[in-house]
Amino acid sequence: MNQLIAQFLHYLRAERFFSPRTIFAYQHDLGKFVEFLESTNKTDIIHITKEDVRHFLSGCAETNGAVTIARKLSSIKSFFKYLGREGIIDANPVSDIEAPKLPEKEPSYLTVTEYQDLIAAVKFKATPYYLSRDLAIVILLLGTGIRLSELVGLTLDRVNLDRNDRNIKVKGKGNKERIIPLTIEVAGILGQYLKQRPDVSSNHLFISRLGSGLRARSVYGLVKKYLKAANITKDRVAVHSLRHTFGASLLNSGANLVVIQELLGHKKLETTRRYLHINNIDLRNAVEKLVLSKPQ
Repeated sequence: MNQLIAQFLHYLRAERFFSPRTIFAYQHDLGKFVEFLESTNKTDIIHITKEDVRHFLSGCAETNGAVTIARKLSSIKSFFKYLGREGIIDANPVSDIEAPKLPEKEPSYLTVTEYQDLIAAVKFKATPYYLSRDLAIVILLLGTGIRLSELVGLTLDRVNLDRNDRNIKVKGKGNKERIIPLTIEVAGILGQYLKQRPDVSSNHLFISRLGSGLRARSVYGLVKKYLKAANITKDRVAVHSLRHTFGASLLNSGANLVVIQELLGHKKLETTRRYLHINNIDLRNAVEKLVLSKPQ
C-alpha cells in the first residue's frame, strides 16, 4: 500500500505539478487512511470496500470538521482514481461516496480605506532594510491578486518592467502559466525594490536577509504583522484576503467575470463567482445607477 501511495505522490509531483504543500496534504491524509486499514488488518488494496472508507471518515468526524473530512475523502478518491487509470484496480470503491456539504463562506476582503491603511502601516512600521521589499510584496499582492505560493515562486526573469508592456509571468496551479499586467504604481514600487535588492545568487524575486528565496510562512507572518499594525482585525483576514481584494476591486470597477477569472487563474468560472462577494452596499449602489424614466 505504501509503495502505491509513493507512486501516486510521484505522479502528482512529476506529471500534475502539484505544490509541495498540496502533496504533503495528500501524503498526510493517505497515511492516516493506511493506519486505519492496518488497524483492521486490511493491507491488500483490492480488498478495500466502500464501507472501509466510510468507517474511516466516520472515525475522523469525531475530531475533525466537515472541511477536513471533505479533503480526506478527496485525497482518497484521487488515489483510487489514479489506481484505476493505471490498471491496478478494476473497480473504484469510493466513486459514489458523497462529500459532506460545506457552508459557503463569504470571502474576506479589504475596503479601500483598509488597504490604504495597510500600505501606510508598511511604510511606517517596516525597518529601513526591509521597507522596499515588504512594500513591494504587499503592493504586488493587492495589485495582481496572485496566490502566496505564486508570489514566493516568482523569479527575476518573470518580471517585465518595460513601460510599454509591464507584467509578471506567474506559474499557477497545475503549473499553468498566466501573464498579469502591472499598473504604473505597482511597477514603480517593484522597480524601487529591485534597485535596492541585494545582489545574491538566488534568482527569487523576494529574498530573505540570508539571501535565499523568501518562504511562504515568512510572507504570511509579515502580512499579518502589518494588518495588525493597521488595526485590521476582522475575522479571517490574512494573505489570501489581499487576493480577494484584488478580485473584488476589479468587479466593482466593472471588469467582466471572464477577465477576472483569467487574471486570478481560476480553472472554472463558477470558482470566480463564489470567490467574489458583492455586499449589500455594492448591490444598492448598482441599483441606484438605474434610470428608468426620462428626466423631466
